[in-house]
Amino acid sequence: MRDNFNTSFGVLVAMAGSAIGLGNLWRFPYLMGTNGGAAFIIIYLVLVFLLCLPIMMSEFVVGRRAQTNAVRAFKVLSPKGRWGIIGILGVLASVALISFYCVVGGWTIDYLVHSVTFSLPDRGSSEGFFAAAVSSPGRTLLYTYIFLALTALVLLAGIKDGIERYTKIMMPLLFLTIIIIAVRSVTLPGSGAGLDFLFNPDFSKVTANTFLDALGQAFFSLSIGCATILTYGSYVKKNEKIVKMSSLTAISDTFFAILAGLAIMPAVFAFGISPSEGPGLLFVVLPDIFDQIAGGGIVAVLFFFVLFIAAITSSISLLEVFVTFLIEECRMKRRSAVLASSGVCLVLCTLCALSGGVLSDVRILGRTFFDLFDMVSANFLMPMCGLLVVVFVGWKMKREAFVDELSNGGTLKNRALYNTIFYIVRYIAPIVIAVIMVFGWL
Repeated sequence: MRDNFNTSFGVLVAMAGSAIGLGNLWRFPYLMGTNGGAAFIIIYLVLVFLLCLPIMMSEFVVGRRAQTNAVRAFKVLSPKGRWGIIGILGVLASVALISFYCVVGGWTIDYLVHSVTFSLPDRGSSEGFFAAAVSSPGRTLLYTYIFLALTALVLLAGIKDGIERYTKIMMPLLFLTIIIIAVRSVTLPGSGAGLDFLFNPDFSKVTANTFLDALGQAFFSLSIGCATILTYGSYVKKNEKIVKMSSLTAISDTFFAILAGLAIMPAVFAFGISPSEGPGLLFVVLPDIFDQIAGGGIVAVLFFFVLFIAAITSSISLLEVFVTFLIEECRMKRRSAVLASSGVCLVLCTLCALSGGVLSDVRILGRTFFDLFDMVSANFLMPMCGLLVVVFVGWKMKREAFVDELSNGGTLKNRALYNTIFYIVRYIAPIVIAVIMVFGWL
């Protein structure tokens, strides 16, 4: 008998944990910084709730209706078709993502350890500190393996006793801690410019690329296209409300992303740092800021603790996709499936972890292993899987079946809403995703 989530709150925190991750704390602030601040937020919100939320619901519908892993789900819903390729792409996307995600998760543990021991770099030496963290084989492998092992330990306990139990603890802690950091950030002298940047839109900086960045971030942040929502959906009971759960997940994810902006941008402006600093904002710029503010050592501990929690709640959902596949397709026990999937990821994580050091000169398509897994997952596997999911739901799956699942067998009365969601999935979503893919490849 398959394990399931036990409570509605358990479903919500697990799905929110999957969505809320490094994308909110690392990717969202610097994309916002390079795309007009509040203008980017407005575009992002429109795309999340009008386009990406229906796509998330589609994955949720497929998972709960089939009640099985990502690959078999499409075979169950279309026995004579070859739609199982969608699930295969989803599993591959989750494996590719976790392969480099564990490396970044390892960096968060590295920085957390140094913040707890008050040994973070002084102002001006953060860049060299980060370069050493990335290039040192022993150091980066140690923390990468610790992060992967912690992820596996949660999954060994199963759905109710593992994922649900630990995310119920971690997600409230995550929100509480980021709120504390945001309060400290907005009370810094000179933080008003950062608040103005966040909430006063500058549409002059909006370009076509801003829309692509916002939509790509929405995919990345909501875990669309890597089978995590589908897999979690298969563990959800039939009485849970898909529209409500998906909406609350998107709201929680967006709220946290804005909190992340409040925690980072006011401090960035308070110390005269460019908000368009780029990906290095998190690991290079912020330690310099912590070194300059009163109580900065404590704030640093809280921040990297938040970063670690955000990372591990997402890695749990990514690895669970592979674990569920092995349990149901290869008939493994959960323990064996967790160990086998962790073993595969261990090899791939090792290649990614060493990309900044001893394997930095090894290139495939001109990219290191780390960059290759990032590119393949974000630019091909996730959008392709997302595109095929909406094509399957919109054109292969009957509208009545889709509406039946959203309405819990007709017990929830809002047919106009459900039909609107279906038409977005059928007509609008495929076109927009195809555009993203073309521009991404170009």
